[in-house]
Amino acid sequence: MSASLSDIRDEYEFFEPGSDERYQLLIELGRELDAMPDALKTDQTLVRGCSAKVWVYPTTNDDGSLHFLADSNAHITKGIIALVLKTVQDRQPRDILTIDIAEELAPFDLKNQLSSNRTQGIPNMIALIRETAERYC
Repeated sequence: MSASLSDIRDEYEFFEPGSDERYQLLIELGRELDAMPDALKTDQTLVRGCSAKVWVYPTTNDDGSLHFLADSNAHITKGIIALVLKTVQDRQPRDILTIDIAEELAPFDLKNQLSSNRTQGIPNMIALIRETAERYC
């Protein structure tokens, strides 16, 4: 995921709300996620409350920063995960706890752009990331 969240937001806002281009952008973001081995897609890594299956697995980098592996069985949902992770990926746990992930995602207006089925798990993903960061502090 090489583009910054700001660059992604600019591109997303360029397209009309509800357009196929916005969906395609999310799908492309999802494709850029690091591959998550099937062995890590377990009941323990499954995010509850998502209509699609979503798995998130934390790892640590040599400097102690957190790197999350994630996947979904739904392309647009995987793109949403990529957006969420863009706000926290490869940051120190204490820094993650200072980030208002929901606020960072607010300009994307996902609740109004996508069906509630696709966005209902976002708070659970955010909670899981925050809980993980707290464990590593």
